[in-house]
Amino acid sequence: MKKLSVVVCVFNEEENIKPLVQQISDALPEIDYEIVYVDDGSTDDTVKEIVSLNHPRLTLVEFKKNYGQSSALAAGIDHASGEFIVLLDGDLQNDPSDIPMMLEMAETEGWDMVAGMRKNRQDGFIFRKIPSLIANAMIRQTTQVRIKDYGCTLKLFTSDLAKSMGLYGELHRFIPVLASLEGGTITQVEVKHHPRTFGKSKYGMGRTFKVVADLLLMLFFKKYMQRPMHLFGRWGIIILLAGIVLNFYLLVLKILGNDIWGKPLLLLAILLTIAGFQLITIGILSEILMRTYYESQKKTPYKIKRIWNQGTQG
Repeated sequence: MKKLSVVVCVFNEEENIKPLVQQISDALPEIDYEIVYVDDGSTDDTVKEIVSLNHPRLTLVEFKKNYGQSSALAAGIDHASGEFIVLLDGDLQNDPSDIPMMLEMAETEGWDMVAGMRKNRQDGFIFRKIPSLIANAMIRQTTQVRIKDYGCTLKLFTSDLAKSMGLYGELHRFIPVLASLEGGTITQVEVKHHPRTFGKSKYGMGRTFKVVADLLLMLFFKKYMQRPMHLFGRWGIIILLAGIVLNFYLLVLKILGNDIWGKPLLLLAILLTIAGFQLITIGILSEILMRTYYESQKKTPYKIKRIWNQGTQG
C-alpha cells in the first residue's frame, strides 16, 4: 500500500494538467504517492493532456459524461490505494507544497482529517468570498462542526474515513460534516491559496441556494439519521393532536346546534388530522428503511475507536 493518494477532479482544465502534476512531483519527493485524476466529462483536451504525460504514478478515471464534483471525488476515493488520501483542486489554486505538513499532522497527532483553511484567499470578493462566508457561518452554526473554510478542497484523510463517508449528490460541500458523522477527529490548518491562472471558474452565485437545500439534508443526517421517527413522529403527533382538538371542538358546536359545514376551521381540522397521520406514517417507513439500510449492508449504527484487551493476570 502506498503512503498517499492525491485525488484530483477536473472538468475542462487542459492548461492546468502539466503544471499541477509537476508541482505535486516537486512537493512529494520523499513520499510514496500516487495521483488519481478523475475527468468529469471534459469537452476540451484535458484527457489528452493527462494521457500524454505517461506518468508512472498517475491513474486516470474518465467519466462518460459530467456527473458533478461529488461523484468525481467519490470515484477518485474509490480508486485510491493510499494509507492517506488528499483531495486537491485541479485549477492550481491549492498548493501541493502544503501536503507534507498536513500528512505529518495526521500521522504525528493522530487526526483522521486535516482540513485546509485558505489564507489570503485569491477570489472575487463579491461573488466568491461573501457567499462563502455566509455559507460557512450557516453550516457551522447549524451542524456544530467548527470548520472555518468548508469550501477549501484541500483536505487530507485516513483512507478508512475517506472511503466510509458516502459522497453523492452535491455533498462535497459538507465533507467535514460527513467525516464528523463517521466519528472522525478533525482539525484545520492554514494553507496557501493562489489566483487562477488558466481556465474559468466553474462556480457561481447559484450554488449558494444549493448549499441551503443540502444543509437541510445534512441537518437530518446529523440529528435524525438513526432515529427519523423522533422527527416525523414528534411533529406528526403534535399536528394530529391539534387536529383532534379542533375536531372535538367542532363536534361540540355541532351538538349545540351550530352549523359547522363550510367553515375554514373545519377544513383546517381535517387537514391537520390527515397531515398528522401522514407524518407518523413517514416516520415509521423511515425507521424501516434505516433498519434495512444497516442490516442489509451489515453496517452498525456506531463507530469504534479502539478496543483494549488487557487480559487477565494469573
